[in-house]
Amino acid sequence: MKGSQIILDHLNGREAAALMVDGRLEDVLIENDAPNPGTIYRAIADRPVKGQGGMFLKSPDGMVFLRQVKGLAPGQPLLVQVTGYAEDGKAIPVTQKVLFKSRYAIVTPGAPGRNISRSIKDDDLRDMLLGIVNEVMDDDEDMGLILRSSCATGEVGEIAEDIDAMLSLARQVMADAEGPAELLVEGDTPHTEAWREWTDTAEIVTREDSFDTHGVLDALEDLKSIRVPLGSGASMFIEPTRALVAVDVNTGGDTSPAAGLKANMATARSLPRQLRLRGLGGQITLDLAPMPKKDRRAFESTLRTSLRADQIDTTMVGWTPLGHYELQRKRSRLPILDALS
Repeated sequence: MKGSQIILDHLNGREAAALMVDGRLEDVLIENDAPNPGTIYRAIADRPVKGQGGMFLKSPDGMVFLRQVKGLAPGQPLLVQVTGYAEDGKAIPVTQKVLFKSRYAIVTPGAPGRNISRSIKDDDLRDMLLGIVNEVMDDDEDMGLILRSSCATGEVGEIAEDIDAMLSLARQVMADAEGPAELLVEGDTPHTEAWREWTDTAEIVTREDSFDTHGVLDALEDLKSIRVPLGSGASMFIEPTRALVAVDVNTGGDTSPAAGLKANMATARSLPRQLRLRGLGGQITLDLAPMPKKDRRAFESTLRTSLRADQIDTTMVGWTPLGHYELQRKRSRLPILDALS
């Protein structure tokens, strides 16, 4: 099927959303029991972690962990936001840099400034958007605002309402910093996150069992296999372990001199999508197919381009002495196998 579809359904009784592009699954979001990224707490400082510069905090959902803490005393309340999912047995990661995200705007308390996405090039449109911001925001408030790329196709009234709603929520939450541990804002559910993040033109499908009729269930079934075909007989195997995610690239039956480079380039193009769909993050080690060192730059360039189009923060760490390539990826999703089990 040509074109894009945003499919809103339920999976095993849980809210779920899928993005299909030309009949291929590009992204999937499934509700889970853990606090979603974006959740905001008023938390209470509990105890510092010596040697790590961090501190455990008490929240309504258990202990959370805040890195790079200075001048924070036990018992002190503070506002924090969930940044990702915790590994088994570890505290939920949080930050003091609270953001309020919506479809058109991001409000940044404590970081004043009025910015428009650089992907919006039209000067007249940028001036119009800045005019909307100036009408809604006070000149002296300690709030920053970023207008997202989706503003390029949004209606003026919707953009203004969205900015006003996010500013109102931010002001309310930031004024509520004192008191006991409390959940102040819940992170977005899959359907809301899909509306917020998948902003390209697409058909919206909300019929019951649409995951089945639009091929989403078949695509999810494929994710249960560690093998990912790369074409021309090549494949990569993605295996999460307790310490890291191992990616092994094989050329298959192709014995041509360029087989290794072709398989590695195909890996660079498809790996971000596979990691996103599988909900994998943390340390990622690539055991690539053999290729000359002179081709490493081309591989890195292709991988960098693929990661730039991905919404999940990933750092290209570099090559190891054994010739492996390493990535560090934010844990912004739970493993898909946990959701499907």
